[in-house]
Amino acid sequence: MSRPGYDAEPYLAAIDFVIEAAASNGAYTLLDLQWLDATTPRGRNNDGSNNFVAPVPDELSIRLWTQLASRYSNEPAVLYDVFNEPHDALPDDNVPVPGIRNDGTTFRVNSGRVSMEVWQPWALQLINAIRSRNPDAVIFIPGVNWAYDLRGFPLNEEGIVYSTHVYRNKGEDPADWDTAFGFLAASHPVFAGELGGGDADLNWGQDLMDYLEERSIGWTAWSWSDRPYLLSMPVTPDYTPAPFGRIIQRALQG
Repeated sequence: MSRPGYDAEPYLAAIDFVIEAAASNGAYTLLDLQWLDATTPRGRNNDGSNNFVAPVPDELSIRLWTQLASRYSNEPAVLYDVFNEPHDALPDDNVPVPGIRNDGTTFRVNSGRVSMEVWQPWALQLINAIRSRNPDAVIFIPGVNWAYDLRGFPLNEEGIVYSTHVYRNKGEDPADWDTAFGFLAASHPVFAGELGGGDADLNWGQDLMDYLEERSIGWTAWSWSDRPYLLSMPVTPDYTPAPFGRIIQRALQG
């Protein structure tokens, strides 16, 4: 999004290129708001690294989606994932967590807890922003608890896909998955927007892939370029999959 001192056009042109290249090969592009910025730490992760994923969006996010939906309003190969991973503020995240009302005014969530009551009004604001420019857009809405938990959905909206992110630290087995997101897949589109694991997660990973297949839940795996890696590191000339990557490779091959 352009702003004083920053011209977004070169970045947008790169996105245009990716979308066109994917569409020309029969593929969709899922635009995902991952961070609000790359300079504001929002607490530290368990490994001591800075976390840059904010608990909820902000008012600029509404402007961003309005602009992107306008730019791609005539491109049916673009899908919209409104916010990557809503979550409770980390213990050392000192930035206030905003809630939003139906009229667009914001307030401080003093507890820092992002429940469905906090997250759903934001989701509706972002849906409305996109639909104001692209009424037919297919929009992905994540759950809370880093997108894992879809309890409290569905919304009273059409054209929505509900997105869960599944890692072993969130759910160990089908009973956990049924409670968090599987229940919704019987009546509404559910998509696993992220899933992944390491060498210790192979049995879990295969069970998860079987579960998603049985319930017709689509998925994308994390990640070819970040931890947990799907490729063996360092990357080989033939892009040798890591052990968990082989599970993903077999699933892609059908």
